[in-house]
Amino acid sequence: MLIIAGLGNPGGKYAGNRHNIGFMAVDAIHRRHSFSPWSKKFKAEIAEGELGGEKVLLIKPQTYMNLSGEAVGEAMRFYKLQPADLVAIYDELDLPPGKARLKTGGGHGGHNGIRSLDAHCGKEYRRLRLGIGHPGVKEMVQNHVLGDFAKADRDWLEPLLDTLADNAEMLVRNEDSQLMNKIALALGSTAEEEKPRKEGKESDKKSTGQSHIRQARNHSQPKLPATGPMAEMLKKMFGNKGE
Repeated sequence: MLIIAGLGNPGGKYAGNRHNIGFMAVDAIHRRHSFSPWSKKFKAEIAEGELGGEKVLLIKPQTYMNLSGEAVGEAMRFYKLQPADLVAIYDELDLPPGKARLKTGGGHGGHNGIRSLDAHCGKEYRRLRLGIGHPGVKEMVQNHVLGDFAKADRDWLEPLLDTLADNAEMLVRNEDSQLMNKIALALGSTAEEEKPRKEGKESDKKSTGQSHIRQARNHSQPKLPATGPMAEMLKKMFGNKGE
């Protein structure tokens, strides 16, 4: 059995929040495929069904985000499942809206729902992060996360959820990269592989540095004087080197 857990906060007050995109994703999968009606168990709402010929349990913890692991952990112990049998879907501040990343293991990145899952379920489960964007200022993060999606967000939110629901069987078949490609194509972008942050930053610095050097060379060379006192001084300083 595979458990697909969407993270969020229960109740109508939070239903449209960016923080509840995990609930929205699981609801989309539930609507698209043949699952049982939602019922209450394990401190959660659950629905049973099949995807790709394998039993799947959809779960929406009703413990509030910070205690999500209590509900999911209880379900995992009941079915005697391992972290590899879990996929968690949740919001990611550090990804632009409409971007998605899927990987196994990793840190919680300050996400309290994931912090709770790590504590109750182990860490080597698959994590499907759905980007909601960052407000740009730390002080605005809470209002951004607990604020509702804007009408303009529907342009990327609906295609994202629809594509995930249409291709949910890929989660069962562990076709993670293929699923990311499907989502990227649906959102009109190119899928990118998950890279360690340090590696990405170093490569960014290198490419940025090369760009600046080329730019400096391109702008400075035409301005060098060919004759006169300045030209003579430059020859003494640099000789006949080309650069």
